[in-house]
Amino acid sequence: MSTTADPLAALGSLPGVAESVETVRQAVDRVYGHRVMRRRSNEITAEAALRGARASAALQGADWALEEVRRRTDFSGDPEAGVVGASLRLSAEAGQLLGTWRQSPLQVLARLHLVAAGGSAPDDTVGRPRRAGEPVDEPTVALPLPAADEMSARLDGLARLLLAGTSAPALVTAAVVHGELLALRPFGSCNGLVARAAQRIVLVGSGLDPKSICPAEVGHAELGADAYLRALQGYATGTPDGVAAWIAHCAEAVKLGVRESTAVCEALQRGAA
Repeated sequence: MSTTADPLAALGSLPGVAESVETVRQAVDRVYGHRVMRRRSNEITAEAALRGARASAALQGADWALEEVRRRTDFSGDPEAGVVGASLRLSAEAGQLLGTWRQSPLQVLARLHLVAAGGSAPDDTVGRPRRAGEPVDEPTVALPLPAADEMSARLDGLARLLLAGTSAPALVTAAVVHGELLALRPFGSCNGLVARAAQRIVLVGSGLDPKSICPAEVGHAELGADAYLRALQGYATGTPDGVAAWIAHCAEAVKLGVRESTAVCEALQRGAA
């Protein structure tokens, strides 16, 4: 990452990033301009939250049909159900944390982990970054795990960048937050779920997607877990090409999330949903 005064903004000059940013902005503008959004935006927001939560759980290994997620009320009893329940809880919680994120992103990350982990981990590991020697249960992220001291330093650095403010496009900031959390895996569990919830908070809080109707999680799931991991591996190299490819992957995921919500808008317009 660049050592300039605004390293996040500097990423905007990487090859292809400006184009990714512009195509995402145009796609988001189009769905916000849909006639259904003028009358039924709350319904679109609720549906996007449900579909995003289902997709995030799928990336975590619990790939349930949307209607099953919609139907179920009890998410206890087996590990996959627990993942889906955690993803739904995070989706509901994220929208309540925008103000706190601007003041203390680390506090929000701790809260997200607390919500996601619930009773699935020992109490003294929930809601705090891992310490030296503590294991991480994150089988879907096949990357070398940074040592706890390196993780802590990088996490603090990310928080300082966010608090200092940046002129970087929302897409770039969201992609970096998402990528860093997956690469660092600061918690003992649920890092993927937390990373994708944090990405959603950045996209909403930045004003790019203020009504939270563009579920990038849907796009990531549609692109597939293998492509997701390959793009993440590129980001983890820290090379300009690798970081740019990760940002482009995140951009494509947002565009696919826009497509999903556009389809919901059109179904509502036809009276089919």
